[in-house]
Amino acid sequence: MKLALSGKGGVGKTTLAALLAAALVRRGYATLAIDADPALNLGGALGLPAAEAERLVPIAEDVDLVAAKTGTGYPGVYNLSFPVEDVISNRAVMTPAGAGLLVMGTVRAAGGGCTCPAAAVVRALLRRLVVGERQAVVLDLEAGLEHLGRGTAAGVDLLLVLVDGSAASCGVAGRIRDLARELGIPRLALVGSRLDGDGGVEAARDCAGRLDLPLLAVLPDDPAVARAGREGGPVPTDGAMAALADALLDKLLEEAA
Repeated sequence: MKLALSGKGGVGKTTLAALLAAALVRRGYATLAIDADPALNLGGALGLPAAEAERLVPIAEDVDLVAAKTGTGYPGVYNLSFPVEDVISNRAVMTPAGAGLLVMGTVRAAGGGCTCPAAAVVRALLRRLVVGERQAVVLDLEAGLEHLGRGTAAGVDLLLVLVDGSAASCGVAGRIRDLARELGIPRLALVGSRLDGDGGVEAARDCAGRLDLPLLAVLPDDPAVARAGREGGPVPTDGAMAALADALLDKLLEEAA
C-alpha cells in the first residue's frame, strides 16, 4: 500500500500520517514514512529527537546525490532512468515509532511541470518504490497543489485529502481532486480533521457531497495531540485520535484486500 496525505496548510496531515504509519507498524507492516513537506515535522511526530531530525538532509537538497543520479556530463541533459533502492537503504532512518523515515524535502523551482534534476529524483523515488506484501509507504505531502503539479504524487495508490470544515479547505480539496484525476491516482477520499463541533462535521460532509468523494473518517480536535505539537513531542498513539486513525486504517486495509 502506498498512500499519501494532502490538503491545505494546518489541517493535520502530519499528525494523521504519523498515526497511520505507527498503526501500520503495529499490524506488522514494514513501513516507510516519507516527509515531502518543507516544514519537515514528520520525524518529530514519529518520535525522532529534534537534534537527530535536524541533521537529516532532504533528498531534494542533496546536491551530490542528485548529481550522481541524474548527471550525464552534458549541461542541461539529465539521466531520468536510474535505480532508487540504494537511496532508500542508505538514507532512511528508523524512528521510535518503528517506521523508517525518508526526508524528501520540496523542489523549489518555477513552474508546475519542473523537469529539473531534483524533481526527477523525487518523482523516481515515489514511482519506483516497489511495495510488497506486508509493506507500506505513507507520504506526507506539502500543503496545497504544488506536489501534484510536479507529479510527485503520481505513484500512490490512495490519496487522502484532509478538510477542516472551512470553505478554503474544501476549495483546495476540489482542485486537488481534479489534478489527482488527471494524474491517474486510482483512489481519492476525504478525511475530516480538526473539526469543531457538529457544525464542522456537517461542513465536511457537505464538502464530500459537493466534491462527490467519500468521507472516510471524522477526526475532532484532540488536546493531547495539540499539546504534543506545541512541545515538539511525538504524536500520542494511545488516545482518542489514535483510536480513530486505527479505525480508518482498518477500513483502508479492508477495502484494499
